[in-house]
Amino acid sequence: MKLKIFLLILCLSCFFQLANAQNRTITGKVTDAKGEALPGVSVLLKGTATATATNADGQYTLSVPENATLAFSYLGFATQEVAANSASINITLLEDTKQLDEIVVTGYQSERKKDLTGSVAVVDVNDLKKQAVANPMKALQGQVAGVYITSNGSPSSPVTIRIRGIGTFNDNDPLYIIDGVPSKAGMHELNSADIESMQVLKDAASASVYGSRAANGVIIITTKHGKLGATQASVNAYTSLSNYFNKIKMLDADGYGRILWQAYVNKGLDPNSNGLRYQFDWNVDAATNQPVLNKVLVDEYLNPERTIKAANTNWFDEISRMGVIQNYDAQVSNGTENGNYLLSLGYFDNKGIVNTTGFNRISARLNSDYKLFKGTITVGQNLSLTKTKEVGADIINSAIQALPIIPVHTVDGIGWGGPVSGMNDRQNPVRVLEDNKQNAYNYMRVFGNFFADVRLSNHLTFRSNFGIDYGNFTSRNWQKKYVSGYLVNDVNKVINVQTHNVKTTWTNSLNYKLETKNHKLDVFAGTEYYGENVSSFTASREDFILEDPDYMYLGAGTGIKDNGGYGAKSTLFSYIGRANYILMDKYLFTATLRYDGSSRFGENNKYGTFPAFSAGWRISEEPFLKNVTFLDELKLRASWGITGNQEIANDAIFNIYLPNYNITSYDINGNKSGVLPAGFYLSQNANPNLKWEQTQMTDMGFDFSLFDQKLYGSTSYYIKKTTGILIAPPYIGVLGEGGKTTINGPSTQNNGFELSLGHRSTIAKDWKLDLNGNFDIVRNKVTSLPAAVINAYGGDGKGQNILGRSIGSTFGYVADGLFKTPEDVANLNAIVNAL
Repeated sequence: MKLKIFLLILCLSCFFQLANAQNRTITGKVTDAKGEALPGVSVLLKGTATATATNADGQYTLSVPENATLAFSYLGFATQEVAANSASINITLLEDTKQLDEIVVTGYQSERKKDLTGSVAVVDVNDLKKQAVANPMKALQGQVAGVYITSNGSPSSPVTIRIRGIGTFNDNDPLYIIDGVPSKAGMHELNSADIESMQVLKDAASASVYGSRAANGVIIITTKHGKLGATQASVNAYTSLSNYFNKIKMLDADGYGRILWQAYVNKGLDPNSNGLRYQFDWNVDAATNQPVLNKVLVDEYLNPERTIKAANTNWFDEISRMGVIQNYDAQVSNGTENGNYLLSLGYFDNKGIVNTTGFNRISARLNSDYKLFKGTITVGQNLSLTKTKEVGADIINSAIQALPIIPVHTVDGIGWGGPVSGMNDRQNPVRVLEDNKQNAYNYMRVFGNFFADVRLSNHLTFRSNFGIDYGNFTSRNWQKKYVSGYLVNDVNKVINVQTHNVKTTWTNSLNYKLETKNHKLDVFAGTEYYGENVSSFTASREDFILEDPDYMYLGAGTGIKDNGGYGAKSTLFSYIGRANYILMDKYLFTATLRYDGSSRFGENNKYGTFPAFSAGWRISEEPFLKNVTFLDELKLRASWGITGNQEIANDAIFNIYLPNYNITSYDINGNKSGVLPAGFYLSQNANPNLKWEQTQMTDMGFDFSLFDQKLYGSTSYYIKKTTGILIAPPYIGVLGEGGKTTINGPSTQNNGFELSLGHRSTIAKDWKLDLNGNFDIVRNKVTSLPAAVINAYGGDGKGQNILGRSIGSTFGYVADGLFKTPEDVANLNAIVNAL
């Protein structure tokens, strides 16, 4: 027995010695081109999950087998692979300046930046992290030529994005593609920290692969994935403060009184006849015959009950505060040659600059993909779960119009101040905010995709991608009882709203790639199904004994009940084809064809065809420019394409009949009492010939890079024509029932020019300079107006209308000047004759 134990120990000892003999330890140091140590560099044993990272001094230690290869990678530097053939390996990493070889996602395919033939802008996502806003799209402001961003300043940072101007009377919002899943929803549910890359497709040749929804441009977003190397963890937190940059300067009670007095005097009325509780000590100067104000007088109390005391309230200050933003992000990721994952958590909270308003977001993301059967099959998913909550308020206008002599509270400090008889009926802005602070909406959203890639051969890949976008909106709004001056609400009410929205996308495609010495071919073909199903329910109840959040549910009310709801479903089925061909790395060609069928159109025009063609010429690769040493890249490009728009109601092609007791009830039996028989009325006339709105765009431009990519830029000139714009024009009452009809109406044209310039250089050891700017100009005009809508957008009903003018133009008198002196008035006839 002892002999067996001895032999076992001897064998194990030999085994461990053999194992140790097969591995050896390699050490080294990683620096940059200046010799500075690089901490956190990933050192990966290629083909395995074994990896380490350099320490603060740039040093590393790793145990490797014979004939191993090490891969050194670091953000912003070119990855290097070296054979592990010595015990000490020192590496110098070089900055990755090959911007032209950057891979850009342009739809269902990826291309090198230098191979693009359309107008595609690559967004610097690092700028997204520098702005403390809920909506990452707000960070696009000023970054991309031809992209216009506006926002209203609400805590959730809602933005309006216009790509190359306003081209339709219909929906002008772009289409968002997030990890291959389309969306038209607001982006404030997306955590900026999760974004890896972003591209803006501005011309039709680039965007037409998305066909019917791409007329207003496409923004493609790719979220982060785990990187090859050791497990990485990061935490980011920031706090920021916000306030009005230019706060409105409000009149105080005395200043308002002086303006009121002047207004009455100017109209030739007695200033003391106003009903606003202002009285004035004034007279007419005997020498100048001009009115003179001596003093503004206001009674101590504004109402007979002596509960509302005259005040000097700055309503804008009363509703404002310093805004506070807090943001916390955490990410954990890992990657090997066989798969990767990334887990991200985020918390964002914005207490708005208007009292009681705020936006809160909690987000979680899990992205992963794994290779099976030696990489033949790749499966994965990109999933995000977000919960948002917002309390909003549209109160600025009320604060501007509320009278400064009205106090916030009554004399007891509890009740609300408000207007008394003779004053306007504007609500007390502070009361509105306080009574609204519990009226938040809650929105839960699940967004993402599941995909599988199957490598059928070395050149052919099949991909199936299923996208899901589920939203659950809930709100419980109170309308409280209140007394605010003569404004009284003695009936409280609760309104509950719940909306479910399910959108699914299923794309199946084949991608064929072939590359030889002088030829590159990339062909994509596939089908795509998109479905949207929405249902909403609303219920309300009046009269609640207690105004308490734990009590005010529908079942606790004793008064009037009401309910309502709606549901809708739409589908879109598409065939997609796209081919990229590159000859000798300098002649570039792209062709796209998409065939869409939409449930929103009738049988006659259900399908739309959206083709596009583009070409590029990399002149810098021609022999006659090879000796121009300062020229890195010069590419001419031109494109033409058609995109579509289907943004109309799902029932726009149908006759719509609705019940309405007030307008359909009739005492047909002559009972002269009781509930009368009622029917339906025609709310909308059908239009089975409704067809796709189409946008045709021609784009020409060039891209360049000079002096080892220190100077770079691009220019574009485009013509964008939109025809058959889908609208529901206003109609006159004499048309009677069914006057509302959706039609294909006006046509428009946009002409524009864009210029982007940038400069990057190193100015000191630890200082880099990257300057970029852009300029663009766009002109819009309405080019045709069918008879049905010729006077629907202003005009005199005879010949003057919006035709030839831009969308949004108003019809009215044009001011040629102002009367500035009494002499101007006296010489009226002479001035008019001179015009």
